[in-house]
Amino acid sequence: MAIVLDAMGGDKAPKEIVMGAIEASPALTHNIILVGDLDQIEKCYSGKLPDNIELVHAPEVITMEDKPIEGIRKKKLSSIVVAAKIVKNGDGKVLVSAGNTGAVAAASLLEWKQIPGFKRPAIASNFPNEHGGFILLDSGASPDISPEHLVDFAHMGMAYAQTVMNRREPRVHLLNIGSEPGKGNAFTKKAYHYLEKYDWFAGNIESKDLFHSHIDVVVCDAFVGNMVLKTGEGVAEYILHLIKEQLPTNRIARLPYYFLQKILSPLKHKLDYAEYGGSPLLGLNELSIICHGRSNAKAIKNALLQAQSAIDHHFIDHLKQKM
Repeated sequence: MAIVLDAMGGDKAPKEIVMGAIEASPALTHNIILVGDLDQIEKCYSGKLPDNIELVHAPEVITMEDKPIEGIRKKKLSSIVVAAKIVKNGDGKVLVSAGNTGAVAAASLLEWKQIPGFKRPAIASNFPNEHGGFILLDSGASPDISPEHLVDFAHMGMAYAQTVMNRREPRVHLLNIGSEPGKGNAFTKKAYHYLEKYDWFAGNIESKDLFHSHIDVVVCDAFVGNMVLKTGEGVAEYILHLIKEQLPTNRIARLPYYFLQKILSPLKHKLDYAEYGGSPLLGLNELSIICHGRSNAKAIKNALLQAQSAIDHHFIDHLKQKM
């Protein structure tokens, strides 16, 4: 059950992608199939690759500027398309990529198809909070949906929370502008109507409550979810920038602040996107983990470990059973 890694996807590819694979390899019980331009990949390391990393040549690259469907059709030997086909053929189990999100989602959908019963795929993004974090979906896969699709997203999110996040009885909240029933626009009101029929539904939640509430799964449409994701990333980066800006540049002047390192280190850990690996694309017959476009080696390593956890916990089988 190999993990298939797109070596050419992302702003820092292939160097950081290859380094992430090498750093993750000692902790992985599954092999890594590294897909990309071999000439470029081989310039990224010296000596011999770990025994559990295999190389597969893919000479073309779908860039961030390419339109997803057009890129897939014109670049059939791209690393994203070749990687998706490896999973389809059964030589790999999970696809990990920091490449063009639309292209990864489209290639995965075209090659693997949806699990019968699920009408739209969804990207589930990990968020930290005071109580161990939560996942929000959809954060980018399906921007134009009907309210009833949020029930599918809820089932996907619960399956992921149970198997990968180890939440025994996960609950689902609907992201809304108020916590009371009846709040929101026509879309969220209708979505609430569909969701309230289920025992696992915990009602509406406002965005201001996401980071200090006991929550497991939050559902919304991709337009809203992607804005929440990118706003959260921006705020986290701004907080870290403000802290760094307040510290003196002179080494001697910084000595009194030395004791703060132990306090600030966990904060930096929680706010660093690289700690969370990537966001799984759910609802398909196989699993993609889509990483941030500027992922470094640390982010890729954590995404590979995340992929291993999904394999070991038989996530896709669990999701199909839940459906």
